[in-house]
Amino acid sequence: MPIWTLFGVKHGVATSPWPGKEDTDLQTGVLGMPKFRPDQCQENCRACADSCLSGAIGVASGRDGERLTLDYGKCIGCQLCTEICPAGALEKSSDWAFGVRKRSDLVWAEALASQPAQELTTKIQRCFGRSLHIRHVDAGSCNGCESELQALNNPYYNLHRLGIFFTPSPRFADLLLVTGSVTYAMREALLETYNAMPEPRWVMAMGTCAVSGGAAGGGYTCAHGLEGILPVEIYVPGCPPNPAAMIHALLMLLNRAAQHVERGHYAK
Repeated sequence: MPIWTLFGVKHGVATSPWPGKEDTDLQTGVLGMPKFRPDQCQENCRACADSCLSGAIGVASGRDGERLTLDYGKCIGCQLCTEICPAGALEKSSDWAFGVRKRSDLVWAEALASQPAQELTTKIQRCFGRSLHIRHVDAGSCNGCESELQALNNPYYNLHRLGIFFTPSPRFADLLLVTGSVTYAMREALLETYNAMPEPRWVMAMGTCAVSGGAAGGGYTCAHGLEGILPVEIYVPGCPPNPAAMIHALLMLLNRAAQHVERGHYAK
């Protein structure tokens, strides 16, 4: 008997029971996106905005003076803002499930919208059923997102148990999962992949680079991720997002999980 078979028999099932109806997400202690508490901001303080590497934090002028703007779609999770903020207005959190259907939901707003988050139509759910096939395209990634994607097929996360599979051919794919900042060199290949997919077809921007271009966005090699290139159904920021966040976003696409973020506010 091979040693790894013997090891598996001895230690039993390693697969996570999440997502189950009565199970926790098993992400205790996982570092997520910074939590924003604007009521604690000091007047005329720009420390966090000046330290933000990716431009996720900015300062806007209005009738009431200057105020911070926060776009989680640009955040790379470096945590510099939480370390430099003198008043604790930005603090570390375990908010990891940031997948959204509308790009605007990643931008922090003063008040929550009265409208509920957009739901997928019954037609989409009927087409996908309980199964989803994914074609992944690396459009200029540092391979951080790819490292986390590989974890989806390990014994712990075991993506196949949820009826979700990766396929090498776009002609068999329901979803185009894009990582990377979408460089000019990869744009044509990405469009050809999308055009080869049968209808209905959907697009997921995985990682901050695909959502907004990340730290390299607007440079000489790329624009701002998938913005203006392909219609995106699900946005998943993070540098990189962890495997549980990826699974949650995929289940959102299938209407098997609820969206946790609306207008930049995180709530389970």
